[in-house]
This record gives sequence, C-alpha cells and structure tokens, in this order.
Amino acid sequence: MIRRLSAPLLVLTLAASGSVLAPATATGARAPTNACGETGFDPSAKDESAEPPGIDIKVPWPQIVPVPVPDPPQDLTRIPQAPLPADPCADPCPDITDTAPEQPGPGPAGSSESGSSSSGSGSWGSSIPRFSIAPDPEPIPIPIPGPGLPPPPPPVPRFPPWEPGPVGTPAAAPTVDEVTLVAQLTGPGSINRTDKRWQVNGTDLGIMWESRPGEVAIAFGDTFGRGWAPPGANGQDWRSNVLGHSTDRDLSDGLTLDSMVQDSACHAAELLGSRKVKNWETTTIPTSGFAIGDRQYMSYMSVRRWSMVPGRWYTNHGGIAYSDDGGQTWTKDPYAKWENIFGMNQFQVTSMVPAGDHVYMFGTPNGRLGTIALARVATDDVLDKSAYQYWVDGTWTPIGEHSPTPILDGVASEVSVRYDGSRDLWQMSYLDAPAETIVLRQANSPQGAWSAGVPLVSSADYPDLYGGFLHPWSTADDVYFTMSEWDSYNVYLMHARLR
Repeated sequence: MIRRLSAPLLVLTLAASGSVLAPATATGARAPTNACGETGFDPSAKDESAEPPGIDIKVPWPQIVPVPVPDPPQDLTRIPQAPLPADPCADPCPDITDTAPEQPGPGPAGSSESGSSSSGSGSWGSSIPRFSIAPDPEPIPIPIPGPGLPPPPPPVPRFPPWEPGPVGTPAAAPTVDEVTLVAQLTGPGSINRTDKRWQVNGTDLGIMWESRPGEVAIAFGDTFGRGWAPPGANGQDWRSNVLGHSTDRDLSDGLTLDSMVQDSACHAAELLGSRKVKNWETTTIPTSGFAIGDRQYMSYMSVRRWSMVPGRWYTNHGGIAYSDDGGQTWTKDPYAKWENIFGMNQFQVTSMVPAGDHVYMFGTPNGRLGTIALARVATDDVLDKSAYQYWVDGTWTPIGEHSPTPILDGVASEVSVRYDGSRDLWQMSYLDAPAETIVLRQANSPQGAWSAGVPLVSSADYPDLYGGFLHPWSTADDVYFTMSEWDSYNVYLMHARLR
C-alpha cells in the first residue's frame, strides 16, 4: 500500500510551473463489468460527493509495545492450489467467500493510511462540516528477547574495481498514440474475481517479472480480505504482500491469474512477513522481482511508518529476498539490505533488472520526491552487498552508495524498468508526483542518457492513480502496465500503443 497523491499538490505545482505536459489521449470507461456480470470500480470516476470536508483531530497518546528480537519465525504453511472451476463464474470456496460480508475495519494498525474516517456530523446534516476527535495510538516499541534464530555470519567483504560507465547517446523518446484501460485485475467485479478465489478484496501495485519461461509473477502490496470497502486501504485479514502467477499471453482483454500462493484454501498467503508495529516496522512492500536460473529474487522496502503528509513515508531499509521453490516461500537475506541511515539512503525503493552479466538496481529514497540512483552487481553476487558498484559521475565505483549521481533530472517514485533484449533498449516508467502523471522513458544503457519523459496517464483522467509497473512481455508497439487507484484500492491493466 502506498498512499494516493493529494489534490493540493497538483494545485501548487500548476501555480509554480504554469503548465503540465499533457498525456497521450487516454480512453476512460465506466465501471467495468466482468464476464459474470459483476460490476467493478471505475478508476476514472471523480469524487462528486456533496459532503463538506471534515475536520478530524487525532490526539496522540503513547503506547508501549514489546517487540521480540530477532523476528519470530514466519509461518510458511503452503498448500497447492486446486484447479479453478471450469465455470469461471463458479466460486471455488463458496463456504468461505460467499458468506455475508463483514463491516469494514481499520486499516493497517497505527497507520494514517486508513481509507475511511469517522464522522461526527450526526444529525447536523450535510451543510455542516463533520467534526471528530479520536485517540491516535503512538506506539513506542521496546525490543525484548525473541524466539528467532540469530543471523548467520556475514559474507567476506568484496572489493569490486572502479570501471568506466560513460553516458551514451540518448534514445529517441517514445511516441504514445493512445492509452486505454484494459481491465480491472483485482477485487470485486474484476476479471480474476480475486475476492472469491483468494480473498483478495482490496490490494495495489501489481509488480511483474518473468518467473520462468512462459510464466509471469505478479506481486501485490498491502492486501485486505473480508471487511474491506472503498475508499482506500482498510478491512480485515491484512497481508503485507501476496503473489500470483499468470501464463496469459494475450493481454488485449486483460491479464488472467492462473494461481496465487496459498496458505489455506482460497486464501492468498503473506510472502514477506512484517511486524505490523508502527515506528518499528509497519509493513513490508515488494518493489520489483526477477529470476536468474531457478532462483527468484524480490526487492522490498521495510516501512517504519507512513507519514501524515501524502507521498511521504519512512523506511528502515531496502532489501532483497529470494525463493528457491517457485515463489512459494521467501527468505529475506539478513545482509542484502541498504540501511536508511538518517533517512538519506538512495536505495530504499528499488527496481532490479538483470541484463547480460549484471543485475542493475535503480533506486529512490523513501517517499515520492527523490531522484533515481543506479547500482549494479554481477549476477552471481546478487545477495552480496559488498560486491555492488554504484554509478558516480561516469564511473562504476564500490564506494558510492551514499553519493550516487542521479541518472535523470527531476523527481520520481515507484520506478519500474524493463530491458528489451531484442532491441537492446531500456524502458522505464515511474510516477512523477508533482505532475501527478505516470511517465515513460527509454535509453540505450541503464545509466542513460535517458530520453525525455512522455506522459502515459495523469490524474486528469484517473484522479487517484499511482504505481505504473511494466509487463515484461511488452513489445516495441504495445506497452502494458499495471496502475493502482487509491479510492477503489485495486489494480488495473493499462495498454499504451506506441508508434
């Protein structure tokens, strides 16, 4: 879960710059309906509620929370998924998912991200702004001895060489003819009916990589089951992340999920555990994934807490987890992590991409207002942090973690990068938060020079958009990407036709 953009940010940006690049023509749609006649959510819908703005006063109060250290072992119970019913409108677990819905519950514990707020308007009517005063627990984590095992010894430090990494000739900027909404992928009314099949009612992100030939893995962020209701992240059965798989090659009508990693019947499992304690570790969010041979890797960020300021959050570190069983279970490497010292580390939210003999790591700091830094490592040394080289002023250097050179001007967040080996071309999408736009760029090498950014979709068409993660099977003419929308808190497949 990454909180939506705020409307005031757009107003300030327009006042300062005078204009914002217009995206390619975007074709919106009414609320989508799946093949079973179930209605989903329209991400282009604007909030036309006549209710006046509310005044919510949160009164913080300290709350001592014991936190066992090391982390308790994660429950790695997994069950194979039974084949989905031949009739796509039949529910695989009607006794579980067809019961009466529960009332919406709070969002992540101690988080400001809850999608709903209490109203104190009572019988005053809609002409009076609602007013509420509520306690806001502020946890004070206290570490205590835990049952977890101590980490293994750290690897022997490596000292990779300094190597030249000059900037190349800029690639031509892509020309986008049209961007269309293809399908709602998750939640009630989606083509995958994830609420009925895996108790995924509300979720976001949708980060994709080729997990093995002919298969794509799709990682989602904070996920909620029964009790979820729009807007935003709320409800019961909170899982920090879940994972699905797809073999769908025809994306023109959407992306079909064949399965999700399960810990019980019709229930998507949490992959990377999180402590779910504000001010210690609120959640663990996947940021990218890739496979080398039979091993899969997933980069993630450990979120200490969300900020009250939209577009800001605070991380403990960015790290790497791996799986050797097809993505069923994952291990966070205890040393492949970039600690967020003083909140200044550039590799907290990363997109990692293998190409040739290296894996390239594009990184931004916590929040949405940072620049993009770059590092690389040999494919055999992904989990050895000391083997990484950082791009600094045209040189790959082993000592540049805290002073990398940005690879492009301006701010970016939620970066997604793919390498098109058939054309030896790099493509990057990211959220330009000040412009409230998802942007596409191209380059002939990972360090650039990158082309000018071309807007794909903006808040003018999809008011509460964020994310923007590229499908690895996109082509020179057709780029598919996932887009999240805060109010409906679900994931949509988008299609950009390039010229």
